Amino acid sequence: MPSNTTHRAARLALEDGAVFSGVAFGATTGDTSTTAEVVFNTAMTGYQEALTDPSYTGQILVMTAPMIGNYGVNEGDTESSSVKVAGFVCKELANQHSNFAATDSLSGYLRKQGVLAIEGVDTRAITRRLRTFGAMRGVLSDDASLTDAQLVEMATAAPSMAGMNLVDRVAVSEPSHHTAGADGPRILLLDCGFKQGIAESLASRGCNVEIIPHDTPGEVILDRYKNQQFDGLLISNGPGDPAAVKPTIESIRTILSAPPEQIPPTLGICLGHQLIALAIGAKTYKMKFGHRGANQPVRVDATGNVEITSQNHGFAVDSDSLEQAGAIATHTHLNDNTCSGFRLNNKPVIAVQHHPEANPGPHDAASVFDEFLRMIETIEKIK
Repeated sequence: MPSNTTHRAARLALEDGAVFSGVAFGATTGDTSTTAEVVFNTAMTGYQEALTDPSYTGQILVMTAPMIGNYGVNEGDTESSSVKVAGFVCKELANQHSNFAATDSLSGYLRKQGVLAIEGVDTRAITRRLRTFGAMRGVLSDDASLTDAQLVEMATAAPSMAGMNLVDRVAVSEPSHHTAGADGPRILLLDCGFKQGIAESLASRGCNVEIIPHDTPGEVILDRYKNQQFDGLLISNGPGDPAAVKPTIESIRTILSAPPEQIPPTLGICLGHQLIALAIGAKTYKMKFGHRGANQPVRVDATGNVEITSQNHGFAVDSDSLEQAGAIATHTHLNDNTCSGFRLNNKPVIAVQHHPEANPGPHDAASVFDEFLRMIETIEKIK
């Protein structure tokens, strides 16, 4: 049974005409309607990390785990400074949370963050529909004055995620430091909507992490590297259609056009992986329903080892175009054989589609950060 004590009705309507009725929680006002792309995540835990992941900007998130909220929320499990999802959907909201670190309930947290959520719906039916027909535009509403037909019409009128640049909504506009004063490798983190876990993974390895805007010109980055102001470049995850993030693609293209010895050691993660591919002339495409969860199997092509990874993306790099562009595939997603990683020949550049920082999820792929730092160390020795 739905556990929300307000018992205000809410509905999730999809563009194909399906309407799911349940109970509102979080920021429920009685006149809220939010349109966005509807996607699902298969992780059993980590709802707070997912809610605050900037890559979910512009999306209504459906969790497939049957009960959500049982361990509340706390200040330590956030991936950004605020909730980034447009709306939240679960089957059952826990009546009580139990966690020594919890500072609030999930419903209270979403209410303070201004995000509407719904419980008491059949998330299995929603997920099966999205898997069958693909991610869809939808509307989440607690407005009883709107008919089901009106909600479906609102969903069909919502903009498509394809062609949408959402990076400007979540990326920094001014440089900042995450670990100023650390005496390890100096990393420039090109922020397209980065997860805190990425910066923390670098910091835990002794790195000094400087966060810079996603549209920082490539010439500026090359000049800073030439003047030994940093040691490595990380291009982060982020939301939206990678092909629409043109300023960042141009910056990366400028960097990669330099002579190999002038290119900083570079790691791309998720959206960063896609942006590097586009910068070298490969193509990306919108997936049917994407990969979102903490149980995604990825093969390391060089060894045949399989890593269980955390992933959150609705676009992918076209493998044939990547090969034609001269890149070398390094990782393969075993569920559908999509590209999950590559490197550039004769250039110090590697990229992965999955999230080596996890949060949530297993840390099988954390060695990607170590490979990045080894690349930096090797180039430093050559200098």
